[in-house]
Amino acid sequence: MDKLSVAGLLIAILAIYVGFSLDGGHLSALFELPAFIIVFGGTVGAIMLQSSIVQFRHALSLLSWIFYPPRYDMERGITEIITWATKARESGYLALEDTALEIEDTFTQKGLNLLVDGAELENLRTSLELDLELYREHNLRSANIYEAMGGYSPTIGILGAVLGLIHAMSNLTDPALLGQGIATAFIATIYGVGFANLLYLPVANKIRTIVHQQTMYREMVCEGLVSIANGENPHAIENKLSAFRLVQ
Repeated sequence: MDKLSVAGLLIAILAIYVGFSLDGGHLSALFELPAFIIVFGGTVGAIMLQSSIVQFRHALSLLSWIFYPPRYDMERGITEIITWATKARESGYLALEDTALEIEDTFTQKGLNLLVDGAELENLRTSLELDLELYREHNLRSANIYEAMGGYSPTIGILGAVLGLIHAMSNLTDPALLGQGIATAFIATIYGVGFANLLYLPVANKIRTIVHQQTMYREMVCEGLVSIANGENPHAIENKLSAFRLVQ
């Protein structure tokens, strides 16, 4: 579990709660079902309108990354590549066939299989770079969905505020209904701005960060496999890949 994400979310919620309480507010005042339905439902509906069903489902599946992000160890990856280079140099590419079967990462497994099959150097690089670009683009589009939600949410919050004021103005003679309408107006604005800045935009940026880490790791794997296919010695490959340690 990503403890930093958990801590960040808790700190944000506690900061709002403590600040509101110190000013004499009550937490129950922040819960307004009509305002929640308007802001959250309106935002989700707008995103569904602009997205394909495949991309929308993929964006939902990436939510688990916020607390359980995939881990890519650059140091371990470099060590594995050097091991593969040594084995290939001593016993040939076919010696990596069993290794490919043990690899869980589909990108790395594909690269090793291409190497074992004797793919030409240029074809190996082109195939891996194409996979890398498409994978990166697919996941970044999911990040863009959450960023778009961060843009729609405050605006829909304003829409909820206007609706609440309309309801309040139509009940000027009834203090109970007047108060409810005003509460919906203000809380809808809070929901719109709060969801955008405490949830949607941070989630979008978190996904982008993880995709960047994945991309760098896979670029390292691609460069390592191409170097092996090019017949470079393990020491030279290690020197080439050592720069990737800086982006861990």
